Amino acid sequence: MIYIIRHGRTDWNDERKLQGRTDIPLNDSGREMAEKARETYKDVEFDICFCSPLIRARETADILLRGRNIPVIYDDRLLEMSFGEYEGVKDSFDDPDLPVNVIFKEPENYTSSVGGAETFEELFARTGEFLRERAIPEHEKGKSVLIVGHGAMNSSIVSQIRHYPIAQFWSAGIENCKLMQLM
Repeated sequence: MIYIIRHGRTDWNDERKLQGRTDIPLNDSGREMAEKARETYKDVEFDICFCSPLIRARETADILLRGRNIPVIYDDRLLEMSFGEYEGVKDSFDDPDLPVNVIFKEPENYTSSVGGAETFEELFARTGEFLRERAIPEHEKGKSVLIVGHGAMNSSIVSQIRHYPIAQFWSAGIENCKLMQLM
């Protein structure tokens, strides 16, 4: 099996700020979510965990897997999508003219970087490489794989495995600390 989960909540989630690669820790609510996920998924077997190196994902993996002898491997290809100069912007959807909103509202029309943000092509290239080189080979060996990451990064993995067109990029609805089985 291959499973994916998004990190718990952060202050920036609560403040509706674009996080991207800004390294924001979990807040108390996020830690509680991870603890609840730990209890909810305690009987789900994982043989190996691949995790984003960002602190919010690392904290989530640490809490979720506490007391279990499961190796956690950090991989830079699992970093969140970079939103460039728009990281830290609050309530971006309140400004209809903000160029970064095309990523969220019309992903099929996001064809080149805005404000230094990562493109979907770049995101899919690195996460696709991770799938081909790490997650799928472990799955093919019969191992149960857990991936701990982020909203956009997780959506790119879900989209590739489920063959979603880019217009459906956000359709999986990646919630904080909700486990999703992919394969």
